Amino acid sequence: MAPLRTGVAFAAVVLLAACSSAPAAPAGPSVVASTDVYGAIASAIGGSTVQVTSIIKSPDADPHEYEPTPSDSLAVSRANVFVYNGGGYDDFAAKLLDATDAKPIGIVVTALSDFDTAAPDFNEHAWYDLPAMKKLADHIATALGSVDQQGANRYLDNAKKFDAQIDGLIAKVATIKAEHAGARVAITEPVPDYLLQAAGLVIATPPAFAKAVEGGTDPPAAVVTANLATFTGPGQVAVLVENAQTEGPTTTQAEQAAAANGVPVVKVTETLPVGVTDYVTWMNRQVDALVAALDAR
Repeated sequence: MAPLRTGVAFAAVVLLAACSSAPAAPAGPSVVASTDVYGAIASAIGGSTVQVTSIIKSPDADPHEYEPTPSDSLAVSRANVFVYNGGGYDDFAAKLLDATDAKPIGIVVTALSDFDTAAPDFNEHAWYDLPAMKKLADHIATALGSVDQQGANRYLDNAKKFDAQIDGLIAKVATIKAEHAGARVAITEPVPDYLLQAAGLVIATPPAFAKAVEGGTDPPAAVVTANLATFTGPGQVAVLVENAQTEGPTTTQAEQAAAANGVPVVKVTETLPVGVTDYVTWMNRQVDALVAALDAR
C-alpha cells in the first residue's frame, strides 16, 4: 500500500482530543490495537473482562495512510495496553502513543521476534508469521496480568489456549511444506510472504512487481511482462495469492492471466473480513484455501 501521509492533521487530532468528551473508562483492563487483527488476538487473550478497541477495523482503511481521529487519541490515553505492528506499517500508532501523557504499555509486534526492520527488503506484514503471533499472545497476557493481577492466571491460560490453536495452524503449514515444497506461486503483494515461505513455497513473482503494487505505483512494462509469463509455460505457478484489499488494473491483469491459464486464485487480506472477529478462524480459512488450491493442481 501507499506510504503514510500524516502531519498537521495529526497535531490537530491531538488538540481536538484534549477538548473532547469520552465515555467512562472500562471497569477492567483496556487494550487498544492499531488494527482489528491485533484486536482479535487481544480479545482472545483478554476474554470478556477486557475491553478491546481496534482503530482500523474496515477492509477499506489503509494503515499506511490512516489519519488518527480525536476518539483514537482518547482511546489510547485511556488504554492500559496498546498493540501495534511497527516496522513502518502503522506509523500513526507510534505517533498516538508519543502524543499521550498517560502512557499505556506499548507492545510493538515487529520488536517481539527476529524481524530485521532495517533490512531493505523487510516485510512488515508480521501477522502472517505464526510463531510471532504466539509471542504476541504471551506478551499481551503478561501485560494484562501486570495491570490486573487478579486475572493474571486467566490471561496466561487464554494465551496457552491461543498458542495451541496457532500450533494447529503451524502443523497445517508444515503439511503443505511436506506435500508441496518447492511449488512456485505468484503474489500481487508481499502480504502473505511469511506464510508462503514457512510452507516451503517459492515466490515466482518479480520482486519489482510486488513492490510497485504495494507502493501504489505501476510496475514497468518489462516487469509486468515478466510477471505475466509466470502463468504460462513449463514453469507455470501453481497458484496466485492475491491481496484482495489492493486491486487495480495491474492486479486484475494478473488475475485474468491466472484464470486464462487454469491457475487458481487465493485471496488474502490485511484486516479481518466482514463478519469475522477471530484471528485463528480467519487464518485457518486462508490456509485451507491455499491447501485446496495446491491440492487441485
